[in-house]
Amino acid sequence: MYILLALIGACALGIAVHFLISGRELRGVALAPAVATAVSAITYTGLQWAGVGEDSIWLWLASVLGAPVVAALVTVAITGMRKRSDAHAKAALGI
Repeated sequence: MYILLALIGACALGIAVHFLISGRELRGVALAPAVATAVSAITYTGLQWAGVGEDSIWLWLASVLGAPVVAALVTVAITGMRKRSDAHAKAALGI
């Protein structure tokens, strides 16, 4: 049940990531929260299987604070790819 706390925290921080990174019109509103939640679930589960207890600060830091960092990196990368793709398409169309 503790995993829900990690997932909710990561999703909330993922929402903050969405609004803090520019270029919101170039990506979906659910991208950053979805990536943060998925990374948090994978991290939490992986660390639990590795034997890290729920009372360990490293489990919570990795799953709640590490996930938004990964989501921010993915969001910046996807936004940059979208900007380059749109510029290439406009150049090809002569716009």
